Amino acid sequence: MIALLQRVSSASVTVEGQCVGEIDQGLLVLLGVENGDTREKAERLAQRVCNYRIFPDEQGKMNLNVQQTEGSVLVVSQFTLLADTKKGNRPSFSSAGDPELGKQLYQHFYESVRNNGVPCETGQYAADMQVALVNEGPTTFWLHI
Repeated sequence: MIALLQRVSSASVTVEGQCVGEIDQGLLVLLGVENGDTREKAERLAQRVCNYRIFPDEQGKMNLNVQQTEGSVLVVSQFTLLADTKKGNRPSFSSAGDPELGKQLYQHFYESVRNNGVPCETGQYAADMQVALVNEGPTTFWLHI
């Protein structure tokens, strides 16, 4: 399971012209589910995202997590994070999880974020989405479990 975290001052996701998820300050999480991923991995990754200290403290050092800053999380499914780009000019997605497994684990991930006490919005699984964000920093991290 892969999560690309972006610290944002705002982010939103739109499907067919309608905003389906929107946050102010917090984290935009692009989430990819791999073959072999489990509910336990989704829970562990959600806990890690909620506790990851990438927000500045009073001295400007990255010492605070999203909860400590009273931020929110916007989770967007993104199977292209699993692209194998080692050869050729067309990415392979053979490591991407089965769509049904991906949907189940995507839902379990964002429910786990909420269970960790963090407000969480979502995109729409497997939809053609338009994602807008203002990346703070820019600050972007790739987490792989």
